[in-house]
Amino acid sequence: MLQIQQNISLKPYNSFGIDVKASHFAEIFNEDDLKELFESDLITTQKILIIGGGSNVLFTQDYQGLVIKISIKGIEFSNEGENILVTAGAGVVWNDFVNYCVEHGFAGVENLSLIPGTVGASPIQNIGAYGVELKDVFDSCTAFEIKTGEIKTFNFSDCHFGYRESIFKSDLKGQYIITSVTFILSAQPKINTSYGAIETELQKRGIETPNIADVSAAVSHIRVSKLPDPSTIGNAGSFFKNPVIDKHEFADVVANHPDVVHYPTADDKIKLAAGWLIEQCGWKGKVVGETGTWKNQALVLVNHGNATGKEVFNFSAQIIDSVKSTFGVTLEREVNIL
Repeated sequence: MLQIQQNISLKPYNSFGIDVKASHFAEIFNEDDLKELFESDLITTQKILIIGGGSNVLFTQDYQGLVIKISIKGIEFSNEGENILVTAGAGVVWNDFVNYCVEHGFAGVENLSLIPGTVGASPIQNIGAYGVELKDVFDSCTAFEIKTGEIKTFNFSDCHFGYRESIFKSDLKGQYIITSVTFILSAQPKINTSYGAIETELQKRGIETPNIADVSAAVSHIRVSKLPDPSTIGNAGSFFKNPVIDKHEFADVVANHPDVVHYPTADDKIKLAAGWLIEQCGWKGKVVGETGTWKNQALVLVNHGNATGKEVFNFSAQIIDSVKSTFGVTLEREVNIL
């Protein structure tokens, strides 16, 4: 039975742990709940916000509207030759999904271990880490169309994936609610250890021929060593995108900063390491009031106790100004600001 609550604190529902209230709140466990909710009179009078794990949002004020938490569970798979199609409910915790795939020998998402959030958010954001992006393993997703109440399937080409981008963040923003995602994985792993410190971590463990479980464990260890646990200190993971710039812009940066950390992209541009830029400007581990950057990773902003969303936002603005002044590069927030 669908329940709609009023004046609910959102502190348990956002990984920053910001204590704001929603005027109305509903938790969705299946597609029928969505249909019932959107047939109610409440929808016509409220603005709405869809959340999964609340790991990519910063609340700067109370939300005067309806917050809909997607908690659709379930994982199932089918074999398609050498490929395995794995479908997960949008409310499945992302790392639980990764662990399920690794335990079953389904290769492709092991490099994405320990990313916070839920399965439903993964294609919206085109999540990525350690040389792998969601689009590399995406087959399709189902989504509830808010305007019509119908369930539509989106294939790879429909989603217009880009760096931390998809059609759900651009042309179709606010028009659909993802209910499930299907991934195309493999029983024949193509191990990717070239990005970041994976190879070094495997060497420390004495592993010369890693399997997907080894890669997942290495990635998890690296992330834990660098990133704070949201259950103990509020954060939303990486707060800024790694900036992608043209080669002529990069030439200006490298002329003044020859040691700048950078990576080539598939479209012949250059991706800069935002964490490195922030650290060079002296922000790593800095604390201002109740907020700051994480001591081990300057890319992560944290709530040291009772920070407000506005405090975190203003702190991030100072970082953006500092990086722009030093490097001539404008950082873009990866976290949604509300």
